[in-house]
Amino acid sequence: MTKNLDYEGLQAIAENYDLFYIDLWGVVHNGIKLHEKAIFVLKELLKLNKKFILLTNAPRPNETTKIILEKMGMDKALREHVYTSGEASINYLKKFHYSDKFFHIGPSKDSDLFKNFKDNQSRSINDIQYLLCSGLFDDHDKDLNYYKKLLENHTSKKMICTNPDLIVDRGTTRELCAGSVAMVFEKMGGEVVYFGKPFAEVYNQSIDNRNKKILSIGDNLNTDIKGANLLNYDSLLISNGIHRNEIMDQGIEQIAKEYETVVNYIQSDLKW
Repeated sequence: MTKNLDYEGLQAIAENYDLFYIDLWGVVHNGIKLHEKAIFVLKELLKLNKKFILLTNAPRPNETTKIILEKMGMDKALREHVYTSGEASINYLKKFHYSDKFFHIGPSKDSDLFKNFKDNQSRSINDIQYLLCSGLFDDHDKDLNYYKKLLENHTSKKMICTNPDLIVDRGTTRELCAGSVAMVFEKMGGEVVYFGKPFAEVYNQSIDNRNKKILSIGDNLNTDIKGANLLNYDSLLISNGIHRNEIMDQGIEQIAKEYETVVNYIQSDLKW
């Protein structure tokens, strides 16, 4: 049974945990502005000397994400807790593909992802060792059929997906993410290596999480909550995020079952 924390707040259970993995987009901000109640939660966790990681499936380096958060108004003391799927991807690429040629699928703003090996980027999809997917092209950001046609003769190449999310809400606008392109590629028979939630690597890279009681907080059942389940962490779902309409229509118990997840706690928005 999922417990609703809307009346008691996170403070009712905070002392039970040593470490908190907290999603950014959909929990701490909406892609445009910070959620002040969530910022208050982070500051209270600092006061309690609780460890937390702002773990995000952002397909860019930690430092780039921190700059974005600074522009939104987030304090430096909070920004220092950021860890991104992009950072985990970079560590892997430096180790295994540093000299390999690649074709980038995603918006130009994500070029920070490969700034240390940008000379390996190919403008042609034909003469490469791997595909690097951080999202959708700016001029093809709604039509997944475009990617099916683009990739149909290249399923023998490996794709590195730096953001497993399928969708995200920027304010009130829903956008497709890299995970949607990767899913198209997989359905065509291609191999995808994912970095980000729900896969263990990004959690383990971000902090020493051994022998700690952990709560994972997020708005996405496929990534935040699935990741918690796979790693045996407790989970808190923010219901005003990606799944808000589904939860309003059917309730959390039914939706959690449909996504094959276990949700320990739920809150409409993250609040203390």
